[in-house]
Amino acid sequence: MDDFRTPVSVGPEISLTHADRIVTFGSCFADLLGNLLAKSGFNVEQNPFGVLYNPLSVVKGIECLWYDLPFTEEDLFEYQGYYGSFMHHTSFSGTDRQQVLDNIRHRARQASRALHEATCLVLTFGTAWVFALAETGRIVANCHKMPDYLFVRRRLEVAEIVDHYSGFLEQMFEEKPDLKVVMTVSPIRYLKDGAHENTLSKSVLHLAVEELGLRFPQITYFPAYELLLDDLRDYRFYDDDLIHPSSSAVRYIWQQFGTFAFDKTTRDIIQQLEQIHKAMEHKPFHPQDEAYLRFAQKNLAAISLLQHRCPELNLEAETAFFTAILT
Repeated sequence: MDDFRTPVSVGPEISLTHADRIVTFGSCFADLLGNLLAKSGFNVEQNPFGVLYNPLSVVKGIECLWYDLPFTEEDLFEYQGYYGSFMHHTSFSGTDRQQVLDNIRHRARQASRALHEATCLVLTFGTAWVFALAETGRIVANCHKMPDYLFVRRRLEVAEIVDHYSGFLEQMFEEKPDLKVVMTVSPIRYLKDGAHENTLSKSVLHLAVEELGLRFPQITYFPAYELLLDDLRDYRFYDDDLIHPSSSAVRYIWQQFGTFAFDKTTRDIIQQLEQIHKAMEHKPFHPQDEAYLRFAQKNLAAISLLQHRCPELNLEAETAFFTAILT
């Protein structure tokens, strides 16, 4: 069947282990990857500003966390009874101004600590098209469904993206020279921009990532975009909207990420954890049956062995689940 595919090389292994602290930023693909990493037992802080689509909003968010810049009431806007932030996704918006601000500050404090402790940063760029406030020219991370006339839409230039990142990354790598940065271009197409416009946008992102990778050896590119559009390249690998990847495509991309990011030992640990999670989904006909109690004891033993093998794993939830069966 390989004759009917275009296999894509995922590049060198970057050797992440469960001892790593990972922070993800960017588009919904960053959320997807972050969720899979967390489910596989990794210590992950994901998208502390919510989903961010354009690379300039991503680096602005990282800078705010890195320099511990405070968020104040002036950073919020009000529209039709809702309060929000132009640096954040709509998931942070709400009707209570103080609650919105408190939530933003809480996530920022949590994510700032995670970023300074991070050993790996995963950045996913979604689009080079940006919206800027017509009044000030400030690029926003999200338009929050506000009227079009408030914004000016334009496409970022490659040099613009590279310049914004280069200055900051130089400072970050000076303090954290061993920090691993994984960059991806989201395979999700933004067809509302138009098919041709989406192609131009993704091209800008690819060229910017390539240039940054040439400047900084700590940056590695993971070809999520190519895996979906070139390797799989079939609508059966898309969800019903024909834009987002299907569950089978997600599994394939995750498998390829495992080859890219994990050594054999880490992959074995992930597989053992998956088996434990599958066992947790088992629904017995007779919960008090002796066979099911032995099943719980067997899994508790497996958890204990896995914890001994990988002390960095947090297995409290798994342990509590099977312990509750026996009590």
